[in-house]
Amino acid sequence: MRSAFSVAGAGPALFLIHGIGARRATFDRLVDGLRDRFTCISYDLRGHGLSPLPDAPFGLDDLVDDLEELRARLGIEQAHFAGHSLGGMIGPRYALRYPDRVLSLGLWSTAAFRTQDDSAKVMGVVKLMREKGIGPVLDTLTARWFTDDFCAARPDVIDWRKAQVMDTDAKIFLNVFDIYAETEMAPWLSQVKAPCQIITGELDGGCNPRLNRLIQQALTGSELVILDKLKHAIFIEATEVVLPHVRRFLLGQAVGS
Repeated sequence: MRSAFSVAGAGPALFLIHGIGARRATFDRLVDGLRDRFTCISYDLRGHGLSPLPDAPFGLDDLVDDLEELRARLGIEQAHFAGHSLGGMIGPRYALRYPDRVLSLGLWSTAAFRTQDDSAKVMGVVKLMREKGIGPVLDTLTARWFTDDFCAARPDVIDWRKAQVMDTDAKIFLNVFDIYAETEMAPWLSQVKAPCQIITGELDGGCNPRLNRLIQQALTGSELVILDKLKHAIFIEATEVVLPHVRRFLLGQAVGS
């Protein structure tokens, strides 16, 4: 499937992969902080934003296929790949299939090594949305994504994020939420050999520091950054906090190579 995308900047390529019910705009401020040194490619996942609606249910490997189609279409031989939330699962899965294409990986606010209780909680959210509809559960989701202080200070941004979700076809939203809930990277994550940076918020309930420490242990030589007092939506709420870590890591890969 041919995804809608944006390209900005110059230098080594960096593919940015957003999460559930989001858009490539998630990374606008990050791109602004990286485009002087990197060619930043952000795109809308299938069924999101300006990308086409699929005509059948899809899985994680279909999303990897979309990313590979975009890479091939742009004629980029090697790139950095980084994703937020569900995007942080697409990137490693891509690296597993196409290791020679990947210069480095960013796993941002994602999850692996979930316990039965962890899985039950995220499955419960999906079940609730199927029973009650997505709209009635949105306040619960935004409370998981954003800190209370940010919700109080920027209701306009919260409304913008909610509108993204509601503008996403309900079947697509539930499909990608299923992928996020059901994907378990633990059996294969240690096979990924690219340099990796793992970032999550201290207060992220579903993608918490406990799980991200296990991700770090599985990825030899990876680095873990835990952002104080932040929840899940680290790029919408606090790009200025995340950017220095991402920039340092990416520039370090250039020096290392």
